[in-house]
Amino acid sequence: MTNAAAVHGNFTIERRYPAPASKVFAACSDPKLKRSWYAESDTHEIKAFESDFRIGGAERLTYSFGPDTPFPGVELTNEGIFHDIVDQQRIVSSSRMAIGGKPISVALETIEISQVNGETKLTCTFQGVFFEGADGPVMREQGWHDLLERLARALEG
Repeated sequence: MTNAAAVHGNFTIERRYPAPASKVFAACSDPKLKRSWYAESDTHEIKAFESDFRIGGAERLTYSFGPDTPFPGVELTNEGIFHDIVDQQRIVSSSRMAIGGKPISVALETIEISQVNGETKLTCTFQGVFFEGADGPVMREQGWHDLLERLARALEG
């Protein structure tokens, strides 16, 4: 039996968007809008994206990695639960991620939204534990930077 230690990682990312808080919140809460920046990508094929946006509601994303990735054809699943929602201000959720059916992480994610000087400030706080074979906190933080950049492009459209 091996004794494997889990790795813990926390980070906070702050972004500002030239859009009203209502539009930023909608992009995070409306399943169709969220799918466009959170789930869709040219690096993978979406198998499923479902979001029941309410306290206690579940969100599930499943996709297969594309051929030009380190895991071609391998399936990633991210399953979450919404724990707290304050309209146009806060979303708190937890999630469990698995690659090829093997759990790699569990996280608590908080999205906070506020109007500041005519812009919307979004603060993403991530608190996670990473298991053996996981991407780790540095790569996960980069992944969230990429997601929030995709959100910026979605808000422009």
